[in-house]
Amino acid sequence: MTNKAFDHDPVMRGEITAVFSSVPSGTIVDATLGGGGHSAALLASRDDIDILGIDQDVDALEAATTALAGYPDRVRTSRRRFDQLDEAMGEHGIEAISGALFDLGVSSPQLDRGDRGFSYRHDGPLDMRMDADQTWSADDVVNGYGERDLARVIRRYGDERFADRIARAICAARPIQTTTELASVVTAAIPAAARRTGGHPAKRTFQAIRIEVNDELGVLPEALDAAVEATRPGGRIAVLSYHSGEDRIVKERFASASGACDCPDDLPCVCGAIQTVRIVRGVPKKPSADERASNRRAASARLRVVERIVATRKSDGLPVDDHADGGV
Repeated sequence: MTNKAFDHDPVMRGEITAVFSSVPSGTIVDATLGGGGHSAALLASRDDIDILGIDQDVDALEAATTALAGYPDRVRTSRRRFDQLDEAMGEHGIEAISGALFDLGVSSPQLDRGDRGFSYRHDGPLDMRMDADQTWSADDVVNGYGERDLARVIRRYGDERFADRIARAICAARPIQTTTELASVVTAAIPAAARRTGGHPAKRTFQAIRIEVNDELGVLPEALDAAVEATRPGGRIAVLSYHSGEDRIVKERFASASGACDCPDDLPCVCGAIQTVRIVRGVPKKPSADERASNRRAASARLRVVERIVATRKSDGLPVDDHADGGV
């Protein structure tokens, strides 16, 4: 792997730097560091912030270390999954942060390397592990899951309407050994008329298997809650998502942190809801048309942002005991 392999244009770079332009001085966590593109833009935009970059992909960490070498005193990294935010902060003695960025999904450099097994376009092993030390891989899902469980994964994480047909075809073709073989089996299982639109026929199935292998949606709620808890008032949490399931979780966790409750609007809140953030944008922001045209990964991106506030009870508007009160 060369550092060149992780060169890519970070999605919504300008929008991300704008999001963090007004947060307090301090540490911003790049919870999905990748090649360091977003972090480089943030560091260049302000000289009063530093970065804690988290990634479970050792290749990404190596590439980001090189890309961010111009900021030797302002970058710290931790090889972890992003739901281990507390551990990463503790590793570097950080008690509170000024913001956190999550750029979810798989990166373009990972897709472009056939040996990582993420791509339906490049021949490679059935891998799809973001952490190469993880033993569980795409091979275990493709060749090990029963037909019903495989269909469930493809339907739930891929929004694939032909999930049952695809799962049946995969089970009939076992053992499947490579990504191109899997892509061929999936493509053949989809009716010809449906194959003519919507991009590569195997795209949704590969996405679903990748999400299952890395438990991406399972760890996301805990990671978002931890980021909110760790952020000092005035700081912000921004999330770029690319899949409806991801965006749904982000929306729900941010709504919960904003004190959403079921109490009638014309009556006092009695459910005990506590508000720790304010929603910066009620509707997710999308990339510009120019960016969507020039950067294929940006096509499905959705940006949601919240700002941390002093924790307040919705019932009486009074602050509650909150360790992230800005006094850290």
